[in-house]
Amino acid sequence: MNGFYTLFKKEVLRFWKVAFQTVSAPVLTALMYQLIFSHVLRSHVDAYPGVSYTAFLIPGLAMMSMAQNAFANGSSSLIQSKITGNIVFILLPPLGALEFFAAYLLAAIARGLLVGLGVLVVTAWFGLPLPAQPLWVLAFAVLGCGVLGTLGIIAGIWAEKFDQLAAFQNFLIMPLTFLSGVFYSINSLPPIWFAASHANPVFYMIDGFRYGFFGQADISPWLSLGVVGTSFVALASLALGMIKSGYKLRH
Repeated sequence: MNGFYTLFKKEVLRFWKVAFQTVSAPVLTALMYQLIFSHVLRSHVDAYPGVSYTAFLIPGLAMMSMAQNAFANGSSSLIQSKITGNIVFILLPPLGALEFFAAYLLAAIARGLLVGLGVLVVTAWFGLPLPAQPLWVLAFAVLGCGVLGTLGIIAGIWAEKFDQLAAFQNFLIMPLTFLSGVFYSINSLPPIWFAASHANPVFYMIDGFRYGFFGQADISPWLSLGVVGTSFVALASLALGMIKSGYKLRH
């Protein structure tokens, strides 16, 4: 247990010591998105009935920021440790695979939630109401960060150099987050893109997260919770299997 706590503390301190870069910068980026897109698109995009586009945009931006930063935390830490060689100091102590995984995952969730809270605070003056269903907000925030945090651990273990990790981010994470309904309701899409959106797990994170604020969603929040929860279990099983086997860690 002491090993888990020490590794978790190390990972939290790692991003907190450069919080201006790891927390403040993503919050500022989300604020810029809010200012630009709410100005350009508010008269062209239909949001939920009775919900302004500027308010509709905020939960999507918050979840997108949480997801991207949860992914970045574990993936960047692991690839840096592997390239510099100090991964050996993490593997030598008698840490179980579950402790290893949980420490990296919880640190990623912590960073994601901190960024998400910052985004909600700095954009609240755009008219975001208090959450109609706060438990849904919390559930999707934690699970969404968990899914992308786990995916970040998988990417960090798989990648052998920064180029590979950048490709993972550019060709998988960025499309998944930007094409997930952050800036629009999928009901406004043509049929082919409407159907494609349902294959994107990040869509379910954002739609469920929005439901917590407005009590409205494009699909049932229970379906979204099921998809996100199943995605987390599947990815966590894969990550634990990679850690137990020592895949690209010990060999």
